[in-house]
Amino acid sequence: MSNPYLWVKALHIIFVASWFAGLFYLPRLFVNLAMVPSDSHAERERLLVMARKLYRFATILMIPAVVLGLLLWLYFGVGKGPGQIWLHIKLTLVVLTIGYHHYCKRLLRDFEALHNRRSHRWFRVFNEVSVLLFAAIVILVVLKPTVG
Repeated sequence: MSNPYLWVKALHIIFVASWFAGLFYLPRLFVNLAMVPSDSHAERERLLVMARKLYRFATILMIPAVVLGLLLWLYFGVGKGPGQIWLHIKLTLVVLTIGYHHYCKRLLRDFEALHNRRSHRWFRVFNEVSVLLFAAIVILVVLKPTVG
């Protein structure tokens, strides 16, 4: 129970999974917002409050997930050494996930300003991007493909 590496790893997994849970649900709220009739102000406001709170919560979860991941990499040396291509690909996907997270903020601002021009179908497809990122990251971490 005193191995700091295992504690950092466990906390990293918890924060990453929780962060992604927010990224799975936030675009689903966007689907619902895109489907709200223009005269349904109360429903729109309720969904906006939910989306704002979820975005804020997911952002709070993202920070320790990234910090703990950096600690695993830089302090404990996870993925260091020759041929560790899996970590480079994972880090690229993490950067893309952070970009996806921030793009969700832009989409939320569009809804708040009544500037959304995308259909609920577009948001249904957009919602799957986080699932694909999560699956790719988990596969890389578990299989750890190497080169050389």
